[in-house]
Amino acid sequence: MKKIILASASPRRRELLKLAGIPFRVEPANADESPLPGESPKEHVRRLALLKSGVVAARRREGAVLGADTVVVVDGIILGKPASKAQARRMLNLISGRTHEVLTGIALVDAAAGRALSAVEKTVVSVKPLSKKDIEDYVKTGEPMDKAGAYGIQGLFSVYVKGIRGCFFNVVGLPLPRLSELMKEFLR
Repeated sequence: MKKIILASASPRRRELLKLAGIPFRVEPANADESPLPGESPKEHVRRLALLKSGVVAARRREGAVLGADTVVVVDGIILGKPASKAQARRMLNLISGRTHEVLTGIALVDAAAGRALSAVEKTVVSVKPLSKKDIEDYVKTGEPMDKAGAYGIQGLFSVYVKGIRGCFFNVVGLPLPRLSELMKEFLR
């Protein structure tokens, strides 16, 4: 299999691609991730995945470029990465004792032909009630600061996850089974 170009600086996405045995190199896209007015969370992650892969593909003459974007959604509100500890606390209070969705948009773009395929994966996550101390202790670790929804399911926050319905890898940041399907279709 040829190397894909990962249009992301996410260390979790790199780890997941290595885990799946997918050869890749990294070339971050650095795209504006702000939601557009009236854009649904599903449209948002698909658009950003296509945007990121498209930005990198435009700089290349060939190669398959993978873009991805993950958000947490509570009551229709998109929670991206917190910009501050106060914002991380607010996000954690919002998901405490509740069920929310994690959406990841993925897109593959053929840099030579401009052909693109995309998909959106949804996983439902239930979180135990968090005390003020739980939230404060977790925020102090620094772990929430670079993660959508202010938590990493694969890290210290795992003790607060009551259950999930769907793809675990999606919550980490890259739905490997869906990516595998998309890659098979892309290579046809």
